[in-house]
Amino acid sequence: MEIKSLAQTDFPTLFNAFSRAFSDYDIQLNSQQLQAMWKRRGFRPDLSFAAFENREITTFTLNGIGSFNGTHTAYDTGTGTLKAHRGKGLATQIFEHSIPHLQKANIKQYLLEVLQHNTKAVSVYRKLGFEITREFNYFVWQNETLHNDIKNTDPSYSIEKIDIEKHPSVSAFWDFPPSWQNSLASIQRAKETFLSWGVFLEQELVGYCVFEPVSGDITQIAVHKAHRRKGIATLLLHQTSKHNKMPTTKLLNTETSCTSIVDFLRAKNIPVSGKQFEMIKKI
Repeated sequence: MEIKSLAQTDFPTLFNAFSRAFSDYDIQLNSQQLQAMWKRRGFRPDLSFAAFENREITTFTLNGIGSFNGTHTAYDTGTGTLKAHRGKGLATQIFEHSIPHLQKANIKQYLLEVLQHNTKAVSVYRKLGFEITREFNYFVWQNETLHNDIKNTDPSYSIEKIDIEKHPSVSAFWDFPPSWQNSLASIQRAKETFLSWGVFLEQELVGYCVFEPVSGDITQIAVHKAHRRKGIATLLLHQTSKHNKMPTTKLLNTETSCTSIVDFLRAKNIPVSGKQFEMIKKI
C-alpha cells in the first residue's frame, strides 16, 4: 500500500473511487454534480491524499482549502473507503500522513462535518483531536411533498434575480454564520452554478435565497428580521421549486439553535431529516 497526494490522479479515477465508496448512500452524484461540488468546496488535489493498492484507490480524503472565520483551513470534502478495505484504519493513516503536508502549506486548522448517528466516525475524529464546534440540522425532501401556498404573500413585495456579491448587507439577515460549503466564499468559487433571488419592498432588499439547481441545494436563505412571517421565505422557496433540476431539495447545515427554520419548514410539511456535527482540529 502507498499513500500519496492526488495531484497526478485524473478525474475519472477519482469519480470511480468516490462512486464505489459511497454506493450505499441514499443520494448519488453524477460526474457533473461531483465536479460542481468539488469546485464549490475548494478541492485541492495536491493537498488531498489516498491509499493505493496495485494502482487502485482504496481510501481517500479530499480536501478543500480556503479561509474559515479568518483562519487558513483545510476542509474534509469527502473521506471514503471501498467496502473491501474497510475496518483497517486506512482513513486514520491517510489523515496522519496529510498533517505535515497541510502544516507545510500553512494550514492552521482542519474542519469537517459528520453525521451525528455515525458514532463510529465521531469517535475516530475525537481520538484524532477534533472538537465539536457546532451542531447542525439538515433537511432533504421530495419536491412533491412541499406545501408551498403563496396566495397570502403581500403584493408589495417583488422578487428578482440578484448578484449576491453586490449585496454584502445580507449577512445582517443571518441567525448564524454559514458552514464551509454554504459560505459566500464557496458560492463565489462556483458562482456560475447558482441562481440568486432577492425579495424587495420598494428598493429595500428584505430577503434572499441562493440556490444550486444542478444539486437541488438551497445554499442560503434568509429574511430581514423586521420582515419575517410575511410570506417572503415562502416566495423564495417557490422559486427554488420552479428551477430545481433534481427530484429532491436540500437545505443543509442549519444550526440546531435556529428554531425559526425548523418551524418554517415544518409548516411546509418538511421535518428535520438528520443532524451533523461541525468539528475542528487545530494543526
